[in-house]
Amino acid sequence: MNRKAAAYLLTSVILSILFSFCNRPKEVLNRKDMEKLMYDIYIAEAMIENDYQGFDTPEKKEALLREVFRKHQTTQAQWDTSLSWYSDKIDIYLKMNDSVKARLQRRQKASEQVMNRQFQQEQSLTARTYSPSYIPDNYSFDESNPKNGFRFRLDTAEIAQKIKSNGFGFGFDVIGIPARPKPDLRAVLMLEYNDTVIYRSESIAENRSYLLHGERYIPNDTIRGITGFVRLQDTTGMFRNIRLKSVFLGHPNDSLQPVQRNALAPREKIPVDEGMETQ
Repeated sequence: MNRKAAAYLLTSVILSILFSFCNRPKEVLNRKDMEKLMYDIYIAEAMIENDYQGFDTPEKKEALLREVFRKHQTTQAQWDTSLSWYSDKIDIYLKMNDSVKARLQRRQKASEQVMNRQFQQEQSLTARTYSPSYIPDNYSFDESNPKNGFRFRLDTAEIAQKIKSNGFGFGFDVIGIPARPKPDLRAVLMLEYNDTVIYRSESIAENRSYLLHGERYIPNDTIRGITGFVRLQDTTGMFRNIRLKSVFLGHPNDSLQPVQRNALAPREKIPVDEGMETQ
């Protein structure tokens, strides 16, 4: 009798669940359509949350949601009714929600793979297009420059071709640095001689011109390599408006823009055989 009673109870529960779904009100979306609508609603909500300027008023937010409902040929009222109906059946609702989230994660992963491929192609194209000695005339620390800076290196032959006088400099003009906070932005020029390495370094914290000096010849030694870089540490994206203009390497008089010769610290000599770091 106990087994029969248990079987009867289980059958009654199953039939009750099936009966409740068979009697789903006509204004409630079926499960398949509801999951499709939930997917687009979640995307719309993410767009609103991440684009403050694009959706800075209630009217703009409502317009986006109305467009989602129009796409699914439904209304806000039907969405609210369907959401309430499925929420009362928590097990089914959680399964639907997990299914939608899994689809969103697959989409995000696919988007990231496409972006990574595009980035790798751009990096490969840049590597093929520009030699290690390439120096941009202008540089912007924005989304198109994810490395947050650039570097260059000249060997003996390139130095002989580009540097004509004993004294030369690596210089540029800076704009876009905010009053607060100050960026962690630095320019470095490394001069390699046969037995000595000289570092020139400058912290960039103001909107003005900068110039790091170099010499082809020092007592009893001749330069054989020049390495330079400008690097911005900006993990939060706060300094994307900073621009470097009129970037040059050569004699200061060759620059089209007047350069303010800022005072530099005394040069530091480091024997080559002791090793060194450029960054």
